[in-house]
Amino acid sequence: MAPVYVALAFVAGLALGSFLNVVAYRLPRGESLVSPGSHCPACEAPVRPRDNLPVLGWLLLRGRCRDCGAVISWRYPAVELATGVLFALVVATQDEALRVALGLLLVTTLVPVTLIDLDTRLIPNRITLPAAVAALAAGLLLDIEFVPEQLIAGAAAFAFFFLAALLYPRGMGMGDVKLAGVLGLYLGRAVAPAIFLALIAGVVVGLVIMARVGQAQGRKTAVPFGPFLALGGLVAFFWGDALVDAYVDRF
Repeated sequence: MAPVYVALAFVAGLALGSFLNVVAYRLPRGESLVSPGSHCPACEAPVRPRDNLPVLGWLLLRGRCRDCGAVISWRYPAVELATGVLFALVVATQDEALRVALGLLLVTTLVPVTLIDLDTRLIPNRITLPAAVAALAAGLLLDIEFVPEQLIAGAAAFAFFFLAALLYPRGMGMGDVKLAGVLGLYLGRAVAPAIFLALIAGVVVGLVIMARVGQAQGRKTAVPFGPFLALGGLVAFFWGDALVDAYVDRF
């Protein structure tokens, strides 16, 4: 893809990342995503347009509100930058229209899902349902031959995690089950390495926690699984098909 399109994707990702910060903060609270405009959560002063520039505004303000001086979390520019980088990577590495569309939609879905799950231990249906519809719509419009693979992968991933939730309800929520199904719609057969990577990452983090606080306390520590699914999903989007092909060729 031409460098100009990659640059445009990066800028668009920065802007969208700013909105996804709003989604992650307001959606769990049941607040409107459009009104009121951006404001300081401490003093509620409106954010001036020049201060609302992604990343740059935070840097110019040195991470503090212009009106009350309250600290503005580094998470805001980090999310903006991460979204911009991921958008640019999708456009830079994908050639087919469907792959570009699915990649951009997947990033748009997984960024707020990760933030909300970290904050609330919940994955909202208001994100996963539209994401599922968007994935199927992209398949139907851009490559209808991919739709059967989407449906099979989505159903298989959903069923796998649904069974896990039935067997171990304390460790797996229905939000994770639905997110796994959504990943299948976006990744097709590459959802298999996505799930594998997510499980490995979850186990590693769990072992680290138990090493730090002890096995008994570690087993009681609630760790949201959505971020691991998001990580696995993003890795699998870029390299999942290659991993599947390598496995099939070897075995």
